[in-house]
Amino acid sequence: MIIALHSYKGGTGKTLLSVNLATLFAKIGKRVCLLDLDLRAPSIHSFFKNATQYWMNDYLSKACKIENVLSDCTSKDMAEGKLLVGLANPSTGAIREMESKDRKWEMEALGRLFALKTSLLNDMNLDYVFFDTSPGLQYSSINAIVSADIVLVVMSPDKSDFEGTQLMMRDLYELFEKKTGVIINKIPFEYFSAENQNESIKLTAHQVPIVGVVPCSCDILAAGGKCIFASEKLDHPFTKTLQEIAKNLEIMMNYANAKPKPAKPEKDSINYAVYESLSEAPNA
Repeated sequence: MIIALHSYKGGTGKTLLSVNLATLFAKIGKRVCLLDLDLRAPSIHSFFKNATQYWMNDYLSKACKIENVLSDCTSKDMAEGKLLVGLANPSTGAIREMESKDRKWEMEALGRLFALKTSLLNDMNLDYVFFDTSPGLQYSSINAIVSADIVLVVMSPDKSDFEGTQLMMRDLYELFEKKTGVIINKIPFEYFSAENQNESIKLTAHQVPIVGVVPCSCDILAAGGKCIFASEKLDHPFTKTLQEIAKNLEIMMNYANAKPKPAKPEKDSINYAVYESLSEAPNA
């Protein structure tokens, strides 16, 4: 199963969530791969070191196989799990080169992304592949979305992000019939009133489940994007929220795969609303 994390604009915390969710699933025994597809503003290298001489840029340019790109970042606390990471080249020269790529290159890169389903999920027997994508509607982000099975949209609570995300729902995700969930990140604690939450949950008018709501935390800001909370701060509220998001994501994945559909959770379960939203979706 390939899960793409996307956002309407930058600064939503998409990369932090990508890194922590991939780590969390590896810790519970899953075989996971995390790929940095934000080629114009890569940042996953701040969490992991590249143990190879290749980058995702090289794979997409047909310079190497995907196996040559991946670094084994499995830690001792992952028990039966595995975490492989493919980094994008953070050098200014590589970023400048990516910005000059034409539509033909992007179309060939799309074919390379589709090939990952065979090489990673089938040949390497991985359970989940996470794409950390470029924000907005660049060709590279559209390619990642088209080749993914599930899209998680990370948005902040401000009005421009909310409206932009709604447009993407209509013009992109619904167009390609992608199973989609929303993570609302950086929510001030005072925002957790019924009235304000109802405003955010209006996204379900588009049959899109709210997979997680993440409160703003000074600890996360202080970490400066270098701490993997799912591995280093197990008792932190952010890690607890990640665990709830992972449960809801698994419901989405099971729902997408299962025929017949999975059994409905108990009505008072935190996962019930996700199941209900998926049941009402046009492409369910």
